[in-house]
Amino acid sequence: MKKVLTIQDISCIGKCSLTVALPILSVLGNETAIIPTAVLSAHTAFKDFTFKDLSDEILKIVEHWTKENFVFSSIYTGYLGSIRQIKIIESILEKLKFDYFIVDPVMADNGKFYKGFNAIYANSMMDLCLKADVIIPNVTEAHFLLKKTYTEYYDVNYIKEMLLEFKGMGIKNPIITGVKVNDKLGVVAYIGKTNQFFEYYKDHVEKSIHGTGDIFASVFTGLYSNGISIETSLKIAVDFVYECILNSQNSDIWYGSEFEKTLPYLIKQVNSVKKL
Repeated sequence: MKKVLTIQDISCIGKCSLTVALPILSVLGNETAIIPTAVLSAHTAFKDFTFKDLSDEILKIVEHWTKENFVFSSIYTGYLGSIRQIKIIESILEKLKFDYFIVDPVMADNGKFYKGFNAIYANSMMDLCLKADVIIPNVTEAHFLLKKTYTEYYDVNYIKEMLLEFKGMGIKNPIITGVKVNDKLGVVAYIGKTNQFFEYYKDHVEKSIHGTGDIFASVFTGLYSNGISIETSLKIAVDFVYECILNSQNSDIWYGSEFEKTLPYLIKQVNSVKKL
């Protein structure tokens, strides 16, 4: 069984971050270790949420783990609440043993930074991305990482140009999510192993639900860590998010998708791949 470490916050209400990553990584057959970066009463789209920074605990946890000589198949970071936390993650990468480092640079969407983030934060996040084997920004985050002015009007060649910029910086496998092409929504990636682009889309569903990016990144990481190709991992991740959205059309968008009842679909998809 592969051991995957995910580093991100716990939002006590609103399905995202660790409350999404832990069950998905586990159901995909990974032994899941966690480092919580913060505890929030609810995710940041809710008003007046509480925030308990756990930065000081991260180094203590890693100090214990290095004594135990733990080894991870992959390390996957999500929401990091401050530049200080980014710097801490950079430092612990030198202490932990792992095969792959995957960064989901959670900081923005729909052309805007999330509360508490700005261009200075994006610059620090870019430094972390440069240490990754795989990065998974959405379209907005890709713009901000590359210091580009956000535009919602683009074609797939524009997205590919951004991927090539990431590749030119040394990132082997950059992936951009939430790419809209006509009436489709999906993912475009540059695959370092083949030096080729990969695209995969589903029909665009108008209702946008909080937390689907975390679901996507968790499914991808869980599959890729188990030796499934980037292309197949991306396809299954897109399909699963699509099914989650369809199963959540009557749900409150801020509480997240009803991904739990869609997990049997995910297991079925993975089992079909393993039989090939």
